[in-house]
Amino acid sequence: MARVVPAAAAVPSEMEPVRPEFVPDASLSRGDMESLQRDIAAAAVFTDDLPVDSETVRVDERIPLDAVRDVDSGQRTLGDDTMGESGSDEARNDDAVDDRAPLIAGVDQAFVDDRAVSVVVVFRGGRVVERVHAVEPTEIPYVPGLLSFREGGAILSAFAELDRDPDIALVDGSGRIHYREAGLATHVGVTLDLPTVGVAKSLLCGTPRESLDGKLPVGTRIEIEADEQVETADPGTVVGHALQTRQFESGARHVNPLFVSPGHRVSAETTADLVERCCAGYKLPEPTRAADAWADEVKRDADTE
Repeated sequence: MARVVPAAAAVPSEMEPVRPEFVPDASLSRGDMESLQRDIAAAAVFTDDLPVDSETVRVDERIPLDAVRDVDSGQRTLGDDTMGESGSDEARNDDAVDDRAPLIAGVDQAFVDDRAVSVVVVFRGGRVVERVHAVEPTEIPYVPGLLSFREGGAILSAFAELDRDPDIALVDGSGRIHYREAGLATHVGVTLDLPTVGVAKSLLCGTPRESLDGKLPVGTRIEIEADEQVETADPGTVVGHALQTRQFESGARHVNPLFVSPGHRVSAETTADLVERCCAGYKLPEPTRAADAWADEVKRDADTE
């Protein structure tokens, strides 16, 4: 059974909040939450400030769920110096990971009754090297635009469990495409001062510069502009992209694009580049796809407790 990490039991690590004043507080009034989001947006950096070459952030192969399971199943953690159960050097070399490759985290959430299950899966060199999770109570219902106050605490608790500090995180949720430019990816990124990217399946706000109707070819990017719904940005500001990462080859059916946006320390254009390079034939980038699959497994375990 996967372990549940209550917030109170979290082991301190380097992934502690750099801006503790931004840690989500579900007891705030709606007005205070929105005011805090404006402060977060003002502190966010929507230009490139990554600790690694952005072109090295990529996942080229699909990752089976077993690869995520095996990291914590008594087998050797990929990338560690210890041997696998066979104890052979050959097993270690076959699974060798380039420790110069960037650490890419995928973040996703699931829910069990009134609890949030937050998962972080870390990739390096196309391999899963670590995965952690935390389960915490949700203190407020879902309110559009205030998702980080419902889920952000559990995400921060999961990050605190990591042995490795990611170079970048891909978060299931919006970043700058948000009413106050402070979606879940931005809130988490600014709080941890971690480069983050928001990967959303639907458009929260903003206006596409071109129509999204019809069957868009793979690789299509359409800029999303701030409109009257985005209160903290000038109209016309590019806050993200609709990105077509997968499409049916034939037939009338079509796959909708993803909506990707900077979270923190990444530009809108680089955000689209990163997500595109981390997709390996699926609609979702591999880090968030793996986190989504693992969150479902953790949710089943949490559901029995």
